[in-house]
Amino acid sequence: MNGQPAGRRILITGAGGFVGGFLIRELLSAGYAPGELHAVTLAGGPAPDGAAHAHLCDLRNAADIDTLVRNVQPTGVVHLAAVALPAQARQDPGAAWAINFDSVRQLGRAVLAHAPEAVMVFAGSSESYGASFNLAEGPVDEATALRPMTPYAATKAAADVALGQMRHDGLKVVRFRAFNHTGPGQSPDYVVPSFAQQIARIAAGLQPPVIRVGNLDAERDFLDVRDVVVAYRLALETRLDPASEAVFNLSSGQTRPIRSILDQLIKIGGTDVSVETDVAKLRSNDVPRTWGANMRAERELGWTRRVAFEQTLEDTLRAVQT
Repeated sequence: MNGQPAGRRILITGAGGFVGGFLIRELLSAGYAPGELHAVTLAGGPAPDGAAHAHLCDLRNAADIDTLVRNVQPTGVVHLAAVALPAQARQDPGAAWAINFDSVRQLGRAVLAHAPEAVMVFAGSSESYGASFNLAEGPVDEATALRPMTPYAATKAAADVALGQMRHDGLKVVRFRAFNHTGPGQSPDYVVPSFAQQIARIAAGLQPPVIRVGNLDAERDFLDVRDVVVAYRLALETRLDPASEAVFNLSSGQTRPIRSILDQLIKIGGTDVSVETDVAKLRSNDVPRTWGANMRAERELGWTRRVAFEQTLEDTLRAVQT
């Protein structure tokens, strides 16, 4: 046991965020006890609902990270903390590199030093594939080259590569490249909840019946956040073949035009609206289509999608209507 106390200790960075809340609920429903869950907070506030422990840690500080891992001695780590909005990463690339790359590298080093038997789960991004999407005729798999096109994507790709190298040093890391995922409670800074919030406000008479949108012709591979966190849990629990690269796409395996998602939400909302393009929502280097192969996660982790996307949309709209 290398002097570690007995029992499970799951350290979750970004536990107070959108995905973190769903992950905690998933772990609890799978039989984890609140006392086994250790949430990392920046402000030193109380632990998110469901987790018994909260730990103050500035992930921009290597010494803080080292102390955190040494004190908790986790058996599993799920690294969710990130500058997650691409626009925010573009506005402050220094902060994005500090959080999305430097903190990941330092966390991996601390886990190797103080909890070498722990499994580290990294929430990477499909945006790391970048320009490779434009060359692919079908869904990209995990062997596809990472060719990031934005500051956000570059930080996530760099962290992905760094952790892949550290796996050769003995780090028990599982890297995910998650495609677009959404669900109830997500920030309206993202496309699906943005549509849902506008529809709900129109229905409540809080704004004119006009929905402002970006590029509706883009096609994206969407997942429900509740399916994503199941994969993260499975990564903590599955003993992978030593020959596995332990890198997995998380995708639905199909593409959806953004326009079709808006049409579905309008239909669910039952409200007459008009649609206008907001130039501020357009991205100059938008990839026309993202599409991911998910067979490796199904084969090695036993992961399958369970939530129908229509249910995702209904739940997301319902969450902003209440």
